[in-house]
Amino acid sequence: MSLLKPTIKTPFHIDFDWWKQNENDWHVFLRSLLCEEHQAAFANLEESEKIDWIDPTSAEVKLVDGLQHTLMSHCALEPEFANARTAMVEAIFRAFIANGNIPMTAEDLAQKLGRSADTILKTIAGPRVYRGLRPFEIQATEE
Repeated sequence: MSLLKPTIKTPFHIDFDWWKQNENDWHVFLRSLLCEEHQAAFANLEESEKIDWIDPTSAEVKLVDGLQHTLMSHCALEPEFANARTAMVEAIFRAFIANGNIPMTAEDLAQKLGRSADTILKTIAGPRVYRGLRPFEIQATEE
């Protein structure tokens, strides 16, 4: 992690590696976000399989969890997925799910959620990590 203090221009994302390391029940939590139709479809699966997903912005093919994909491509697009009364951390998390976990800044989130960028930043940039919401860091690749 960078030692620089995040700003409203710092991109964030859901760090699913954090979830896997810190929350044993991350699939259970994600299943709770599914619409009724997909809760029934995923009810008997222990772990969902990985599938190819194409980022609509970059056209990059990414390997994603099938459960995550279902959330991103269907359930998160339902009108009842999030509303103005959704708690801040939950609304931010759901915004990332709805956009395919493409990194967004506090400013981007403020526009999507109709909330203050400063409040969003204070919520997700503190020492405690909520729901895996962390600054996005570009991973160095080995050549």
